[in-house]
Amino acid sequence: MIRKTVEFSTLGTRLSVSHRQLVVERPDLPKATLPIEDLGVVIVDDVRATYTQAVFLDLLEAGATVLVTGRDHLPVGMMLPLAAHHVQTERHRAQVEASEPTRKRTWQALVRAKIAQQSVVLRHFTGHHGGLAPMIQRVRSGDPDNLEAQAAQRYWPRLFGKAFRRDRQADGVNALLNYGYAVVRSAVARAVVAAGLIPSLGVHHKHRGNPFCLADDLIEPYRPFVDWRARLLASDDGASVPSLSRQETRAAFLSLLNETVFVGGRREPLLLALHTSAVSLCRTLTGGGRTLMLPEGLPLEPEDFEDGEVE
Repeated sequence: MIRKTVEFSTLGTRLSVSHRQLVVERPDLPKATLPIEDLGVVIVDDVRATYTQAVFLDLLEAGATVLVTGRDHLPVGMMLPLAAHHVQTERHRAQVEASEPTRKRTWQALVRAKIAQQSVVLRHFTGHHGGLAPMIQRVRSGDPDNLEAQAAQRYWPRLFGKAFRRDRQADGVNALLNYGYAVVRSAVARAVVAAGLIPSLGVHHKHRGNPFCLADDLIEPYRPFVDWRARLLASDDGASVPSLSRQETRAAFLSLLNETVFVGGRREPLLLALHTSAVSLCRTLTGGGRTLMLPEGLPLEPEDFEDGEVE
């Protein structure tokens, strides 16, 4: 079953639970209910929202992720289920004991896939890979030459204009990217936990203050999907960018999780593709296989931006 991604942004929303249904009460709107089991990612973009404790308990028990955004509409917090897999302890132990060569080969595969995806995005918008395609096979185990960063130096100015600089604190296109990455990151973290892995124990990212290092590893080849959507929304030179305060702008990124993509040679909605990738990552880190299932190419059937599920 494809779980839904929903956002609540009406000021004064109240969320509660009754008979395994998420009850949504909003000013001047009829009461609505959603089956808890149908929800995969829940985003609350309302500084006045109120909840009952049962909302978090039931959503987390059902395996959903809860994101809370700040006044700038960007996610500031995330809740994930802890007991997500019946052999979690066994997999945690195997993950901790994974060898350094295994971790380095895994990071190599993730960087190669990311650069390949970036080259596809550039081809789509500019007609040329921008020099990225030849770099893919040059990525060695552990990426000691930091070809990931070298690719980024070529990628960003070709995608959003020579003046563009990737800045996590900036507005405009950067704000779109920040929001899109946060949405996909939450879904990646959920997939990692559901696969029985420790989200804080990464193969490359190792910051001691980051509880989602492994999710930040696995998200890398999925980031170009966000870049693609941001480029579709922005003007050619990046000068005209829709605001995140607009519901339809946020819906454009939420709908990414429903896009159909290729992963491991199969067509799957992106939300399910993340789980496919996470399961293959689990096999790699715990000695059950050496092949990562990662995305290939752009979404097959881009949806209308207004089709994103936003409440």
